[in-house]
Amino acid sequence: MDKYTACVWPRLEPFLIGVLPATPPSKFNMHYLRKMACYVRTRDGCFPRLGWHMWRHIACGKLQLAEELSWLYFETFDLLMPRSAEQRLEWAEALSQCHNPKELDRQRCKLSVDTLQFLLFLYLQQLNRISLRTSLIGEEWPSPRSPSSSSERDNKISSQNKNWDDQAHLTFIQTHLAELLELLVEPGQLSNSGHVLRDSQLTSEALECLSLLLEGSVNHSRTVYPIHKLLSRSPLQSQAGFSKLSRSYSLQQFQGFLHQALCLNPFGISTCSQSGKKLAWALQVEGTLKKAKIFRNTHMAPPGSRLLLMSQVCKQTLAKDSEKLNNANIKLHRCSEAFIYLLSPLRSVTLDKCRNCTVVLGPVGTSVHIQSCENVRVVCVAGRLTIGGSSHCTIHALTPARPLLLPGNVSLTLGPFHTHYPTLEDHMASVGLAVVPNLWDQPLLFGAEGSATDTGCYRIQPHSEFYPLVIPFQMEGDNCEIPWGLPADYQKAVESREKTIEDWQKTVKEAHLNKWLFSLHNPCPYPCSTPSPSWECVSHTGSLPHTLSHSRGPHG
Repeated sequence: MDKYTACVWPRLEPFLIGVLPATPPSKFNMHYLRKMACYVRTRDGCFPRLGWHMWRHIACGKLQLAEELSWLYFETFDLLMPRSAEQRLEWAEALSQCHNPKELDRQRCKLSVDTLQFLLFLYLQQLNRISLRTSLIGEEWPSPRSPSSSSERDNKISSQNKNWDDQAHLTFIQTHLAELLELLVEPGQLSNSGHVLRDSQLTSEALECLSLLLEGSVNHSRTVYPIHKLLSRSPLQSQAGFSKLSRSYSLQQFQGFLHQALCLNPFGISTCSQSGKKLAWALQVEGTLKKAKIFRNTHMAPPGSRLLLMSQVCKQTLAKDSEKLNNANIKLHRCSEAFIYLLSPLRSVTLDKCRNCTVVLGPVGTSVHIQSCENVRVVCVAGRLTIGGSSHCTIHALTPARPLLLPGNVSLTLGPFHTHYPTLEDHMASVGLAVVPNLWDQPLLFGAEGSATDTGCYRIQPHSEFYPLVIPFQMEGDNCEIPWGLPADYQKAVESREKTIEDWQKTVKEAHLNKWLFSLHNPCPYPCSTPSPSWECVSHTGSLPHTLSHSRGPHG
């Protein structure tokens, strides 16, 4: 028996962040991707790096995609790449200086991606391709259910959406491994029909590209390596079919090696929900609050696999500012009537099947995805905002990418980011998010084949309904106001409202009313108390304390 045994599993982030939670264009199939793989190796500006100009030519001219949809996939792949915060801030600054479409296109043409990894990324989009069988028997939500059925599904934290389903990731890789490897093979090793020959070889450079999808460990060690570094050990190279003479791998033997080594991600949502560390609660809760499940693996997971799962948080106010959340992928599942403040720099956030909640987030480096939610208010700074199948939700956002509205949305309201906390600017800098560009009010409607969905599914929040949000906790830091201010029209509305209040207070003061008459003529519309000094968790069984439910006016 060999000294080394390898365990290889699908990386979480390419599926969680890279795969758009929507049905992909029909031409993202193997037939067209095989043609694209051959085409890019014979054109300047396509290999080994693919620039925006050439991808637009392929996507719009060959695959018949709209230009905005082409950029959406190109930008999403770049969002997935491990760039430093400084690099992302420099890119944001360059975009903010573009004053017309021509300048913007010129700047985009400076961006390029790894060609082979981008091919793999496009193939991964098939993860959410709709199955006719699944669509016929799939779960409808919200809908009445029998108690037993509801309980059974509530205990399953994984959503119907496959982006969080690590078992679906493993099955996808196992099922499509041959085609994924075929995209990495040089065209000269393909038959006339475009299929891989029996004696085809996989180069070391192609193997390095595969590290986008796969990582693993040796002898069940906790040390995790990308697949190309994992196979730098001689015993494993031999098992995988490496030839020192050609400096490449036998494709057939390498595929067999992977089929034996592939396993479920030990840092995925399944393992985290079963054996993750529970989040510390400041208060013990009773009754229905015992249903809440909050687990994390941030104490042991490598970067890119740090998870926090919060399920069935009901009638609760949860506030957390902790390094344990830094760069974590967070999922809020079936939370209801809750106020949740997670004010740390985060990697990604998903809200799934939540109702009647307010969620305030620290800067999210990649994506915030809202799926199947109802009457939810989200306040966030994020690299991308995606909303699908949700109704009567209000989102106050700062985002450099156009918010992506998927099919099934009803009565969404989009408003500007309208709050602050003392360390907001520092957190934004740490994840590479800048103040500009800010495209919160320019949503991109995504339907079948990328066509526009119903434009009546959203509205821009009217000035008359806008109120700034004050976070009711005492924290250390320098920020005492929204660093970049509000859009001019919203700022005028706030100032006008404040002036009205000042004028009324002046009128009451000059009337010289006694205390009894003053209390009748000047009831406090927004009673408040001292902000809670505790920065952990406050439980409640009804409405929130005044410090949370009111500040500078209602939250909308």
